[in-house]
Amino acid sequence: MELTLMKFSKLLSYISEEELAFLSVETKVDQQVKKLKGEIMFKLLLYSLLESNKPSLRVLEQYFNSSKFQFLANTSKVNTKYNSISDRLTTINSDYFERIFNLLFEKYSRLLKQTKSIQIYDSTMIGLSSKLVDWSMRLGRRTNKVQLKFTVGIQGDIPCTFKIFSEAKDLCEDNTIPKAILEYRYNKSGIVVFDRGVQKRTTFIRFSEEDIIFVSRIKTSINYHLVDTIDFKEELNQNIEIIEDLKINFIERGSKKKLPTEFRLVKGIINTSQKEIYFITNNFELSPYEIADIYKRRWEVEVFFKYIKQELNFKYLMNRSLNGIKVTVYMTLILAMLIQVYKKLNKLKGFKIVKVKIANEIHDSLLREIIVLSGGNPDLVGNYLNDS
Repeated sequence: MELTLMKFSKLLSYISEEELAFLSVETKVDQQVKKLKGEIMFKLLLYSLLESNKPSLRVLEQYFNSSKFQFLANTSKVNTKYNSISDRLTTINSDYFERIFNLLFEKYSRLLKQTKSIQIYDSTMIGLSSKLVDWSMRLGRRTNKVQLKFTVGIQGDIPCTFKIFSEAKDLCEDNTIPKAILEYRYNKSGIVVFDRGVQKRTTFIRFSEEDIIFVSRIKTSINYHLVDTIDFKEELNQNIEIIEDLKINFIERGSKKKLPTEFRLVKGIINTSQKEIYFITNNFELSPYEIADIYKRRWEVEVFFKYIKQELNFKYLMNRSLNGIKVTVYMTLILAMLIQVYKKLNKLKGFKIVKVKIANEIHDSLLREIIVLSGGNPDLVGNYLNDS
């Protein structure tokens, strides 16, 4: 019999019924609401996202009206329609879900004993027909497609923050990633990593002024004033050879004026392609190879995007209001956290097998409860139950 170290139900209990009730009162999420209360919506979205290959409002309706969900949510048998769920997603206070997300992130970070505080930021896009929404972020002039942009931060193994952008000006990463970083309340708790889509010198200077340590890439055509050359130890590294480590000032574009804030420019050559790569940072303590290795971790956010799009159906929008989308994103990231923590603690590989194991655990738990309610003894069929 295979035993796991941590059950999904145990992880889910890290946010208690009392905490959910407290957050409901604090955010007033259930004000003038009789049926689709915040806690019910939380559970409905969580279990639907977990079990459905392509969640939609009609899928949510069918799941809500199932005996399985009524049992899981510990709620009375009350049916509802998909349009009622859609209306609730459009108007429900998204702060409720944000508070749950933040609370679980803090608890799971402690549970995983995350000590390396590296925050990695990047953006991804989701597109759909412009006839369905009034967003202005168009995919070119001759198309009827529009997009939403999601900038996500991950810390350690789990997502820590996100922000939605819907205006044309937000196609530029210089307008989105810095905003997400600056608005995150724990942006000074570690090293922030992002790609070279962010190029504004004023952004780098502001990060330094606000004591936000960062590592990024910068174009090899950078114009700078050399302050000093930093000595460094040669290290064996399979990925990169460091050729220069410099202390610099940026030169203001369009002039020869030297900007006052000092930065560190690390120049390297990628071993496989022999192409030059430049890193920019305001950290002067780590070795240049450590700077390069920290930037390499930026790839983790790309893996995360692929995971939530392929395994958690992030690319499908159940509700087209920005509020409903925000709620759905929070729930997707909450489920992503749960799955990742379950995977790490139980030393499992692959996300598909993890989802199957969690679904089997829920099924076996329900079966056990049904046997008890029927007057039977679930221990007599323990060999057939994964949670025995």
